[in-house]
Amino acid sequence: MAKNHLSLSQFPHSSSMDHSSSSTSIITSTTPFLETPKQPCPKPHKKTIVTTLMEAANFTSSSFKEDTYFVSSLKSSEKKALQELKKKLSTSKELNNNASMWGVSLLNANEAASADVVLLKFLRARDFRVSDAYTMLMRCLAWRKEFGAENIIDEELGFKDLEDVVTYTHGYDRKGHPVCYNHYVVFKDKDLYERIFGDGEKLKRFLRWRVQVLERGIKLLHFKPGGVNSLIQVTDLKDMPRKELRTVSNEILTLFQDNYPEMVAHKIFINVPWYFSMLYAIYYPFLTQRTKSKFVISKEGNATETLYKFIRPENIPVQYGGLSRPSDFQNGPPKPASEFTVKGGEKVNIQIQGIESGATIKWEIVVGGWEVQYSAEFVPNAESSYTIAVDKARKVGASEEVIEGSFTSKEGGIIVLTVDNSGSRKKKVGAYRYVVPKCNNSNTTSDNMQLIVYE
Repeated sequence: MAKNHLSLSQFPHSSSMDHSSSSTSIITSTTPFLETPKQPCPKPHKKTIVTTLMEAANFTSSSFKEDTYFVSSLKSSEKKALQELKKKLSTSKELNNNASMWGVSLLNANEAASADVVLLKFLRARDFRVSDAYTMLMRCLAWRKEFGAENIIDEELGFKDLEDVVTYTHGYDRKGHPVCYNHYVVFKDKDLYERIFGDGEKLKRFLRWRVQVLERGIKLLHFKPGGVNSLIQVTDLKDMPRKELRTVSNEILTLFQDNYPEMVAHKIFINVPWYFSMLYAIYYPFLTQRTKSKFVISKEGNATETLYKFIRPENIPVQYGGLSRPSDFQNGPPKPASEFTVKGGEKVNIQIQGIESGATIKWEIVVGGWEVQYSAEFVPNAESSYTIAVDKARKVGASEEVIEGSFTSKEGGIIVLTVDNSGSRKKKVGAYRYVVPKCNNSNTTSDNMQLIVYE
């Protein structure tokens, strides 16, 4: 059987929770499937909006190219529009010299570079039509003053039970953008829905909370040319109430599109159900072409694989196939993880070497969507010793999150973590990290890793 060798330098490698000083390898063996009879071709059908989007979507990147906000990279017509907008603002009788937005002074010459970032957001939102951009900016300033957006971050709005559940900012993507997650499944509970959206005043308070969450995320942005000037939004559509949240969703969409231009680099929709085409059809007329180009669509079952394209696993919440819990950020940046892929019909063995006698190794491992066999064993270096089953082979269900394991060795050897996907045709992605302390209590790392695929 042929072997293909791929160095793991091609994959994001980590010191994990601090790796051992010895080499580590992942060995993948493929078990072929029996050939199945060809199925008759389905009858042609009319494409829905979602079908068209899914066919066009490239999950390694969306069609949207993020701006650098360097004035030198602008077209001559765009530079001219920026200068015209700045002149229009400086001569405006409606604007005072202290006017600011998101902590950026719009007229202070000392903050001109940051002001350019803000102004370019409004210009791009209006295709560099100066008059329209000016009108949008002035309306936004008026709304922020009336709404009290500048001081909303510290308000107590009574939604503690929704934090880290409905809408929350959690970690960063691979380019450093803060990531905001949205999942409204809890509102299927009629009592909760009534408590949050029961009347107009309750809805207004919820909208204030949504603005508060967004403003907290914006606090993490740079507002500098070449810096991180936008967020990533991940919206989980699994089991989302449709009719109940239509009004709320429209309110949020309108509010954000009118007052937070160019704040989102990618809009990632995961667990997209069949009825999403109807929801999208409702929102479609209100979206600009630029906004549509930021969309990434991922159907049910592909959430983890899609998120891994944009976000490292140590920054992805455990419920989405990552290794991150809210408490992880309390002790600084999360420990990096190593990623792996197990194709349908394959088995992956992750070998952790360099374990010395008396050492205790701890590891975490996760596979998006699981439904695979998992086991762990200790293989001693001495040929006369016996292999020890640390975790007996078992099927891990789709709802299980991170598996944590540990083992104290009485002799030198290796730990082998096995992920067996031979019962499935579906490719799956996963991640792991571990620590192997030396006997002198010092932890060292290794970058010598190799992926061997047998086919």
